[in-house]
Amino acid sequence: MMLRIAIVDDQELLRGGVAMVINSQPDMTVAFQASNGADAVAALGRTQVDVVVMDVRMPVMDGIEATARIQRVPEPPRVLILTTFDLDESALAALRAGASGFLLKEAPAEELLAAIRQVHQGDTIVAPSTTARLLEQLVSGSTPRADPLTDRLSAREVDVVRLIARGQSNAEIASTLYLSETTIKTHVRSILRKLRVRDRVQVVIAAYESGLMGPR
Repeated sequence: MMLRIAIVDDQELLRGGVAMVINSQPDMTVAFQASNGADAVAALGRTQVDVVVMDVRMPVMDGIEATARIQRVPEPPRVLILTTFDLDESALAALRAGASGFLLKEAPAEELLAAIRQVHQGDTIVAPSTTARLLEQLVSGSTPRADPLTDRLSAREVDVVRLIARGQSNAEIASTLYLSETTIKTHVRSILRKLRVRDRVQVVIAAYESGLMGPR
């Protein structure tokens, strides 16, 4: 399967570099490039894309607003946010808007390619330790939601959410809870449905915003 990737960044040199890396892969192709979020949203109305690699800070329309608008289209693509700082409130805002993960711009090419594939699969959080650290520092100090996750999930599902928020894969969760990986996948599907979210990083956000994951 050929993954169709959109690159959205106001720096032409960066777009060109990312495009070269993506087009060098046998299973990826660049569907289009855009210099701001508004042009990207417009292009998505004409072009089918699987993953959008999106800068968070751009003129005209930034990556936060563009991500939010992308979530409103039918069968929206996944969004991978590029950021300069690992503890970036803008990256957190983009995750809240529906992005599936974020990556530092200085990340090596192989890490970018792995992140794109992970975001597309929807079953692995990109840079889980960094994502968790960002959420812990920027979310856990806020007032928890009035609707705790424990009211919507079973006790076992809450256990799974906690382990997802710690960055564990399905295999690692299965080992921790002494369950089969198939059972964990069933729990994850149920959690996504009950929380009405698309992927695991949104589960992590919900876990921190609900107060389920406190400071370490």
